[in-house]
Amino acid sequence: MAFLMTVKRWLQRHRLIGLGRRQLLVFALGFSSGLPLLLTGSVLQTWMRREGVDLTSIGLVALVGLPYSFKFLWAPLLDSVRPPFWGRRRGWLLLFQLALMGAIGFLGQGNPAAHVEQMFLLAIVVTFFSATQDILIDAWRREILLEEEQGLGAAMNVNGYRLGMLVASGGGLIVAGEYSYAVAYQLMALCMVVGMIATWLSPEPEVMYVARRHGVAAIFVDPLREFFNRMGWAAVWVLLFILMYKIGDAMAANMTNAFYVDQGFTDVEIGSTVKLFGLGALLAGALLGGVIMLRLSLWTALFYFGLLQMLSTLGFAWLSVMGDQLWALAVVIAFENLASGMGTAAYLAFMARLTDRRFTATQFALLSSLMSLPRVVFSAMTGSMVEHLGWWGFFVACTGLAVPGLLLLFVLKPCLAPLGLWSRPAHHID
Repeated sequence: MAFLMTVKRWLQRHRLIGLGRRQLLVFALGFSSGLPLLLTGSVLQTWMRREGVDLTSIGLVALVGLPYSFKFLWAPLLDSVRPPFWGRRRGWLLLFQLALMGAIGFLGQGNPAAHVEQMFLLAIVVTFFSATQDILIDAWRREILLEEEQGLGAAMNVNGYRLGMLVASGGGLIVAGEYSYAVAYQLMALCMVVGMIATWLSPEPEVMYVARRHGVAAIFVDPLREFFNRMGWAAVWVLLFILMYKIGDAMAANMTNAFYVDQGFTDVEIGSTVKLFGLGALLAGALLGGVIMLRLSLWTALFYFGLLQMLSTLGFAWLSVMGDQLWALAVVIAFENLASGMGTAAYLAFMARLTDRRFTATQFALLSSLMSLPRVVFSAMTGSMVEHLGWWGFFVACTGLAVPGLLLLFVLKPCLAPLGLWSRPAHHID
């Protein structure tokens, strides 16, 4: 009993008790957000590769994620227009989750070998609904959590998001290997029910802003004007940092499933070893990252987590030399899950702290659109890079691309210090 009381006091001191219900909802909605991503990414790429589609076309699959990079264009409507039921956040969220479920099911009925163009169009529909869901979940999380909860909330979101990705890619590939890709996509569509239940259980955030003006300016211009007025010239460095921080990691991740296939791993090995084995490292990394972020300043977390993220990309270059060794694959995947989860948690917490609660959906969508740009636009050239550089050279190049983002942190440190963004988080219990 004394041991349990000691553990409880430690958890309270580090703010890991008292946040339960909201953090669990953040986790569940993160799962719903992460589930569709790889169904239009690595899972689709693996399917195409099995059907004999060339690497250049597989690399171009990244372009179906363009809605993730342009979601700021329609995000202001979600800030300003209220559906007739369930509130501004929950009402829209349920509608788009239903649409997303249907779109994933339709995508699974396609034929990559015979109708590549049709698959691209269906995948774009999925990513549009998925990007809209992301806008709403990011806005809800920013509005429902207190400032000092944003770091842990980001870690919980990453935990759920990465779990959704693992279920889609690991579980999806295992089901595809045993049955078919059509069955796998139908099953993944049903998994969207998790997000719908979380939406139903979630509280509706208080409306923070009612436009004093009407029309296009109030809906589209005011949120952006507020952000750039508040940031000043630092906004340029902020946007450049968000663009560069995960560019190497994102470009490497775009081709990993094709890399596993070329290394000689089967679908079941990819699904079980690459995805499901990494689940333990993912959960440990997200928990560790969340706890560390309660103790460190945001700048420190971004820098050291970014270093780990860069080294995890270099691990794939080592794997390309090792060949189809399952133990080497397990080591690389465990480290990648740990480092990427920690880096993304700090990254999301940083973006959340930059937004004004009155314009959450629009400003967060602008920032996260830049976050997704490397995965969508720059990753389209990764197939050609592999063909010219080989797998080892490709992963080394992706490692080098992480350096500019880390250097930009030293430019941002004095620029954002007056805004209090680098201050250590509070540790009191509300």
